[in-house]
Amino acid sequence: MAFLGVEQSLTGRRWVGPEPTLERLAEGLAQKAALPLPVARVLAERGVEAEDAEGFLSPKLRDLLPDPLTLRDMEAAAERIVAAATQDQRIAVFADYDVDGGTSAALLLDWLRQQGREATLYIPDRIDEGYGPNVPAMTDLAARHDLIICVDCGTLSHDALAAASASDVIVLDHHLGGETLPPALAVVNPNRADEDGALGHLCAAGVVFLTLVQAGRVLRRLGRPEPALMPMLDLVALATVADVAPLIGVNRAFVRTGLDVMARRQRPGLVALSDVARLDGPPNAFHLGFLLGPRINAGGRVGRADLGALCLSTRDATEAVRLAAQLDDLNRDRRAIEAAVREEALAQVEARGDSALSWAAGDGWHPGVVGIVAARIKEATDLPSVVIGIDGGIGKGSARSVPGVDLGRAIQRLAREGLLLKGGGHEMAAGLTVEADKIASAMARLAELIARDLANRSGTRDLRLSGLLEGAGATTQMFRQLENAGPYGQAAPAPRFAFADQIIESAGTMGENHLRLSFRSAGGPALEAVAWGAMNGPLGPGLIGAKGRRFHLAGKLELSTWGGRERLRLRLDDAAPVQAG
Repeated sequence: MAFLGVEQSLTGRRWVGPEPTLERLAEGLAQKAALPLPVARVLAERGVEAEDAEGFLSPKLRDLLPDPLTLRDMEAAAERIVAAATQDQRIAVFADYDVDGGTSAALLLDWLRQQGREATLYIPDRIDEGYGPNVPAMTDLAARHDLIICVDCGTLSHDALAAASASDVIVLDHHLGGETLPPALAVVNPNRADEDGALGHLCAAGVVFLTLVQAGRVLRRLGRPEPALMPMLDLVALATVADVAPLIGVNRAFVRTGLDVMARRQRPGLVALSDVARLDGPPNAFHLGFLLGPRINAGGRVGRADLGALCLSTRDATEAVRLAAQLDDLNRDRRAIEAAVREEALAQVEARGDSALSWAAGDGWHPGVVGIVAARIKEATDLPSVVIGIDGGIGKGSARSVPGVDLGRAIQRLAREGLLLKGGGHEMAAGLTVEADKIASAMARLAELIARDLANRSGTRDLRLSGLLEGAGATTQMFRQLENAGPYGQAAPAPRFAFADQIIESAGTMGENHLRLSFRSAGGPALEAVAWGAMNGPLGPGLIGAKGRRFHLAGKLELSTWGGRERLRLRLDDAAPVQAG
């Protein structure tokens, strides 16, 4: 039976409440651990027992940090990095152009500078060079450096790494590996084919951080001072959230601790980016993913690829302000380009009407925005999505998946079968290069490969709810208790509550596409709600003229800070009219 009887909401979804078994577990956990029921529900969903509740609510990095040496090639990588840093050798860092690559590069640059060393930063141009190491760049870097460290890339770059034979090469990556490894001194990657996958949830910055932990041990054995690592966790937190890594295990501690570090405003680049993004108040995971991440990515998408890494690694506050302003301008340009491509891509998807895979391809679509557009189409269709920009008969695309569908592995198989020129990634996101005349056949084959995973998904149009919450129970104190069960994100969704039978007091637009409303239950306190982008879909138009009408509302609590004042509000996900009788 649908929760609150909602079989079809304004967004066309059926509401599903917590399973009775889970609800009983939550009630028992609330009693045993003396927790509010909404918090206990979160812990029950995560499989946390009463005796482990305290540790879960206060995750400590020292308790959750794995031994770096559990990863293959770690010892060789750490010892070689230390040797280069202590023997005045020439070091280059080759990084991907996204947030994970930029933060990984910044981690290494920061660590080396603490030892009085500078390294060459190389980030390839997305359009001219594409993703990952390439033969010309690696040949040139190898001729001028003793060590090249590839971060967030390199695992599948056999030819490019072979071209760097004049230098030692280390790969610190997390993308899915192939059957063989590239020719490198060390490939540290929890998603190598010969790893057990226990740390497969790490992003590249997490792998780099573990490498620096091991490098610190090497320095200690040599009697040398170790660079401080805890202040670097702001970068690891940013990468973990922005790269949509699962917020489980050590990733929870990375993000929780990293947010605390970021709140101290000690890194000039993040301070400047927070200011241009008008982040007023302590940062949270939402800010990392939706305010800071897109600005850092903007350089690699539509501007100069190294701007994000340079902004994150600079120690000069004036330089940080200049770089952050450039990234903010580029982010505005990116939004305009993205909107045009998104409109065309959605039209293709709707016309095609595929039931397994949403895909679109177009001449001249900017390769820097295809990933974002793929994410938007995935959200709109609840299907794995691929968006491809074509130039000169070659298509370069990005893919985004839904939970339960390993898109990276499927795209790797397409490449092995010869339908792609190259392709790879991880479970939730991947990239590909394909000849234009093979796009249709490649997408048809991809739909076949993921069909079984899709068939195993249940209730894809269901909206899952954590339970009911009364307006009087939506307090700042309750919000802070829920925050202790976070951070929330990939594989750890924030609790979504239903507010039953609410009277809409006001509803209006905010900006161009957003909805703002206030609501209350009979005799209860008024609450505010916002729905970002709601006017682009059915939710906004369905509520904009609803003053005085009764609706069930569903969404997530958030704390809005403006001018130093905090106010609790609901980030609205869905609504359904209360049925008479």
